[in-house]
Amino acid sequence: MTDSRRTGVLLVQLGTPRSPTPRDVRSYLRDFLGDPRVLDMSALGRWLLLNLIILPFRPRRSAAAYSQVWLAEGSPLLLHSQRLADQVAAELGSDYLVRLGMRYGEPSLDQAFAELRDADVARIRVVPLFPQYAASTNGSVQQRVMELAANEWFVPALEFVPDFATHPGFIGAAADVARQRMAGFRPDHVLFSYHGLPERQIRKGDKSGSHCLVRDDCCREIGPNNRSCYRAQCAATTRALAEALDLPGESISMSFQSRLGRTPWIRPFTDHVLPELAASGVKRIAVLCPSFVADCLETLEEIGIRGRAQWREAGGDELLLVPCVNSHPRFVTGVADLVRGRA
Repeated sequence: MTDSRRTGVLLVQLGTPRSPTPRDVRSYLRDFLGDPRVLDMSALGRWLLLNLIILPFRPRRSAAAYSQVWLAEGSPLLLHSQRLADQVAAELGSDYLVRLGMRYGEPSLDQAFAELRDADVARIRVVPLFPQYAASTNGSVQQRVMELAANEWFVPALEFVPDFATHPGFIGAAADVARQRMAGFRPDHVLFSYHGLPERQIRKGDKSGSHCLVRDDCCREIGPNNRSCYRAQCAATTRALAEALDLPGESISMSFQSRLGRTPWIRPFTDHVLPELAASGVKRIAVLCPSFVADCLETLEEIGIRGRAQWREAGGDELLLVPCVNSHPRFVTGVADLVRGRA
């Protein structure tokens, strides 16, 4: 007998502070950086780093950055993500119940899960809104959802939608946005800037120990040793977008932003690549940030404000920040296809 109840859909974003104030940013950072999958070190080391180095100083600086991109309606990340959730719900129709949850902050993942549980859905399909897999994002979401489910007497059926680094809906939407924005700008060079990760987290995913960050061509293609490698998936996204946009290889670069602390992070660094490109004679650069599906602090402030200022100081003329896919119609359809299990 077929279960006629609706399917629950849990869209999950990373999170955002409640407001651009030091107090709310501190609360958000404590939750975010307190996750053992984000700061993967001993509990004592994480406590010392958080409470003696990060939380006493970083909230005020981060709050000032958030205040530069905060909208009258609230957090850009939350607004774009909620619009996406609303449009995905409309695309899927009445057989599905869609909720948005933040892994850290509000509306919380816990709250969204509880709403789907209380609605007596037949199953819950979880969609982490991170195109490339990382244990600190997708993995953290999956772990938390399983913890919540394990606390239920009647454990709901769970299905996790996998990463979508080269899914046609994502690549098509990102290419559409970039093509439209770059048409009048005509960049000399296109930079694909992704969120960074510590090198140790990349190496943890390579069970062979002889591939990731060991071989010079470790990210050239996806294989058994790097199937879940974040850096290799970023490279795959770059290749797919460059092909969709018909960009020659010599006119593109890939880099990584948003590093934290002194531990080695994956390279090259965006804030190093920008002055190098300017010194090479590039004047007009377009920057895409395809590890983010919604515009947020890391795109709007880190690239759109600080990155643009750095570019001009280095001798470049113009830097175009290409928006994320946000709630682009092709991405809405792509997410709905992922929920339905369509390629």
